[in-house]
Amino acid sequence: MSLRIRDLSVHDVRFPTSDFGDGSDAMNPDPDYSAAFAILRCDDDLTGHGMTFTIGRGTEICVRAIEAYRPLVVGRDLDEIEADLGGFWRSLAGDSQLRWLGPEKGVVHLALAAVVNAVWDLLARRAGKPLWQYLSDMTPQEIVRCVDFRHMRDALTPEAALALLEKQADGRAARRAALERDGYPAYLTSAGWIGYDEDTIRARCRAAIAGGWNHFKVKVGADLEDDLRRCRIVREEIGPDRVLMLDANQVWDVDEAIDAMRELAAFDPLFIEEPTSPDDILGHARIASAVRPIGVATGEHCQNRVIFKQLLQAGAIDYLQIDGCRLGGVNEVIAVLLLAAHFGVPVCPHAGGVGLCEHVQHFSAFDFVCVSGSLDGRLIEFADHLHDHFVTPVRVEKGRYRMPTAPGFGTEMKAESLAQFAWPDGPVWRQRLSQGE
Repeated sequence: MSLRIRDLSVHDVRFPTSDFGDGSDAMNPDPDYSAAFAILRCDDDLTGHGMTFTIGRGTEICVRAIEAYRPLVVGRDLDEIEADLGGFWRSLAGDSQLRWLGPEKGVVHLALAAVVNAVWDLLARRAGKPLWQYLSDMTPQEIVRCVDFRHMRDALTPEAALALLEKQADGRAARRAALERDGYPAYLTSAGWIGYDEDTIRARCRAAIAGGWNHFKVKVGADLEDDLRRCRIVREEIGPDRVLMLDANQVWDVDEAIDAMRELAAFDPLFIEEPTSPDDILGHARIASAVRPIGVATGEHCQNRVIFKQLLQAGAIDYLQIDGCRLGGVNEVIAVLLLAAHFGVPVCPHAGGVGLCEHVQHFSAFDFVCVSGSLDGRLIEFADHLHDHFVTPVRVEKGRYRMPTAPGFGTEMKAESLAQFAWPDGPVWRQRLSQGE
């Protein structure tokens, strides 16, 4: 029996992570990790869960934008959606009135991601498969049909994408077995938040090393002397053989980035992430040329496949960082994974926020099984915050993601967490607001 989407509900959920400096960086010194959560309900109580990540104020705007998609999804038939996933995405992303508010960027695109991902969660749950397996069971032709190739064809045609996927088809079973056996390699951000004091940094590095971690990221960009000090602390703790990465969170101008990296190169970083504005393709290209062999990574704030296309065409990045809540959901993530594989650039997803780790493990697994067929240079970010609020949280052991087995996306938040941390009326925030916090 076919199912129809009968309702859409949206929740504004915020966590006071700024109390402890969790998530702090040069651009965002006091984030309260938050999300606008979308829940779709079908006839038989099947639910799909999607979200967009935020850091506090403004989450209510995302909530309203998600609600604006209600007439475009409520009442739709799941079988019809599944039969034409690309058409479904275009019907939402290309809506003539909502598109005007973007197009395909900004708050409406964040909202699109929440709604689209909730639909994919529905489909994977109905199939009884974790999303990465649901995607990996698609034929190359079905995967290509998910993608909107508008504004991409000068870089990647549907025919070239199909050939890329067909080339990897024979090795799918072996790569899937390898993932299920070994997991997917990860790097840790939680030891290097910019608001941590020296004792916290050292303690977190030591605990991570004891837990089997070999890749560490440090936030930089607020003050160069302090950056040098904190990088020195981390390098002392992790030693010369473990891998260090840096993240400036967009704060530098182009020349500032080049000058700063001349100093920070002493700590042998693998890459510098978001060294300047995420929209500055030519700026990234200049920085990349100046700082190599240190790599340049960007993507968590890249708003759509077109920006990624230009970064790749310009040779401006060495590591591509997708964000499953900023791109327009699964369909556009697939498009960017195909672009990256076509240009031979490894994908290292952004996951430093509530629910993002739960999202991107599926994308990286799908990329390895079906798209790139490689783990070379590829890592998933991990931040060890707030996973206990999810029904099926990520599992990370000895620096590797263990593949999820529960049906769906893994982004369903516990009902008690939705209630406790609801803004502004949940008990946590009601008490804090009454105390003037």
